[in-house]
Amino acid sequence: MQTSLKIAVVGSGLVGSLLAIYLKKAGHIVHVYDRSPDIRKINFSGRSINLAMSNRGWKALDRVEVGDSVREIAIPMDKRAIHLVDKLNFQNYGQEGESIYSISRGTLNRKMIDLAEEAGAEFYFEEKIWDVTLNDATLHIGETERGEWEERKYDMVFGADGAFSRIRHRMQRQSMFNYSQEFLNMGYKELNIPANPDGSHKLDKNSFHIWPRGEYMLIALPNLDGSFTCTLFMPFEGENSFASLTDRKMVEDFFEKNFPDSIEVIPKLAEDFFKNPTSTLVTMKCFPWTYEDKIALIGDACHAIVPFYGQGMNAGFEDITILNEMIEKYGNDWKKIFSEYQISRKPNADAIAELSYRNFMEMSTKTADEKFLLQKKIEKVFSDKYPEKWIPLYSRVTFSDRPYAEALAIGDFQNGIMEEVLRMDNIENIWNTPEVENKILELLKK
Repeated sequence: MQTSLKIAVVGSGLVGSLLAIYLKKAGHIVHVYDRSPDIRKINFSGRSINLAMSNRGWKALDRVEVGDSVREIAIPMDKRAIHLVDKLNFQNYGQEGESIYSISRGTLNRKMIDLAEEAGAEFYFEEKIWDVTLNDATLHIGETERGEWEERKYDMVFGADGAFSRIRHRMQRQSMFNYSQEFLNMGYKELNIPANPDGSHKLDKNSFHIWPRGEYMLIALPNLDGSFTCTLFMPFEGENSFASLTDRKMVEDFFEKNFPDSIEVIPKLAEDFFKNPTSTLVTMKCFPWTYEDKIALIGDACHAIVPFYGQGMNAGFEDITILNEMIEKYGNDWKKIFSEYQISRKPNADAIAELSYRNFMEMSTKTADEKFLLQKKIEKVFSDKYPEKWIPLYSRVTFSDRPYAEALAIGDFQNGIMEEVLRMDNIENIWNTPEVENKILELLKK
C-alpha cells in the first residue's frame, strides 16, 4: 500500500477502468471522469472492432483478480479462417491450446466499470474536462469549451482519454514535447452477422475470420449471443473504396463479387453499411508521457495504434502492468515511478505501432499468398521441433509478455532467414526435409 492520494483518471474506457482498480488496491481515492454518458445505460454499437484479448491483457487482469470475470464473456479463437474467393483455409495461431479471445468492446467496457466500482472507484459521467493545470493537477470542467469552468484539485491526474486526449493536448503545449499523428488512407465500418434462429453461430465460432483482398478486407469475430461483429476495412477514395459505393445495389454487387460467401450471412448488409459511420485509423506517438509527479498519460492517450495486430487494448493494459511494477519497486517516489514507466514503455509502444502497421499487409494480402502460407508451414514445423530456437513473431507478440521491441527485432532477424530459405531450389517440394531444417540451423548461427 502507498500513501493515499486523491487521484483523477480521465477516461472511463478499458484502460481507465482497469487503472482505477489498480490504484484503489494500492490505497488511493480514485475518481474517474468521462465526457460521455454511462455506457451501461446506452446502446453501444456502430463503431466497434471486437477486441482480441491475449497474454498481456490477461496478465494485467489476473494481477488484480478480475481475469476470471472477464473470461466469462470471452470466446477463444485458436485459428484464422481465411476466406478466399473460391475456398476456405484454416491457419492455427500458436501451439496446441493457445488462443486469442474475442470480446465485445461494449460488453467488456460495461464489465470493467462495474468491477472498478466494486473496487471502490467513483465515476463521474457527462463531465467534460477541457484543461488541466499541470503543476498542481487541477482539472477544469464545464459544459462548453468557452463557457464557465469549475476547478477540481487532485494530487495526481492520469490521462486515459484516448487518441485525441484533452490531457495530452495540454501537455503538448510544453516545450520539448514531441508529437505525431498519422492517419491511414483507409477507414473501417462495422457490419453484423446475426445468430442462427437457435442462437448458434453461422460460421466457425472459434476462428478469427478474414476475407483478404489486398487493399481492402473484411474480418469477423464471434460474440456470445451467436452473432459476429464484422469490420470492413477499405480506402476512403479510389476504385474499391467507401467513396465508390454510393447506393444499395453497388454495395450488394461489390460483396457478391468480392466476398461471395458473406452475402448469405449478412442479411442487413446495405442497411448496416449506410447506417453505421465510417471511422478513421490513426497512429499517434508522443513523448514525454509524464509531467513531474503530477500527470501521466496511459494507453491510447500516449500511443494510439492501428488495430491490425489486435494489441491496442493489450498494450494499454500492459502499460498498467509496468506502472504497477514501478510502484512496487519505488514505493511513494512518484517522480521515479513516472520516469521509469515512460522510459520502459516508449520503445515498446513504438515497436507495436510498427508491427500493427505491418500486420495489415499480412492480413489483407499475405494470408492469401501461397509463398507466405508455405513460410508459415516451415516455421511451424521448425518451431515445433526446436521451440527453444524459434518462437514465431506472432507468438512472441501474442502468447508471451516479452517486450514488443524484442519481438520486432527478433522477428526481423527471423524473416531474413526465411527469405533465404524460400529462395532454395524446389522449396515447394522439399520444405519439410532435413535439408531445410539444417539450412535454418546454419543461418541461426550467423
